[in-house]
Amino acid sequence: MKLFEPLYDRVITWSRHPRAPWFLGGLSFAESSFFPIPPDVMLMPMCLARPNRWWQLALLTTLTSVLGGVLGYILGAWALEALMPWVAQMGWTGKLATAQSWFDRWGFAAVFIAGFSPIPYKVFTLAAGGMGMAVIPFVAASIVGRGGRFFLVSWLMARFGPAMEPRIRPFMEWMGWGAVVLLGMAYMVLR
Repeated sequence: MKLFEPLYDRVITWSRHPRAPWFLGGLSFAESSFFPIPPDVMLMPMCLARPNRWWQLALLTTLTSVLGGVLGYILGAWALEALMPWVAQMGWTGKLATAQSWFDRWGFAAVFIAGFSPIPYKVFTLAAGGMGMAVIPFVAASIVGRGGRFFLVSWLMARFGPAMEPRIRPFMEWMGWGAVVLLGMAYMVLR
């Protein structure tokens, strides 16, 4: 049963759609403050489908992500207590406590690390606002961290993706089902 190869083809087709950058910007904005899916899942196939526009896509993703981070900061500053039931429901209470302790120790570096790494950035945006981190260092760290991540991902996909795609394609089903198995195992272990 082929599932992942046709799905991959569909994602690449969607990535070439004229409105795809709008969806990428919306996803980037939402992910930085409340949405759980990272923009990389759209950014990577879009850079593979449009390798000559990688830097424009990275810039769009960075700017909208930072703007979404500012929304998260504002929500944290004005409504963190009201958001705590939602934070708990999402399972982010421990992550929020970790983010707050990182701010106490590292401030700017904590936002940069969260912006660059797969750590949920949205938790750090809420914590930065809730703890009253200065806005200018928050935005600067967000630009550097998120920009570094998205420009690196975009450049790698544009530079090496088109050459690697024919080599990866024959293994698409194996990789897709392997990812499903790994996610299932991770769920069972972390549950």
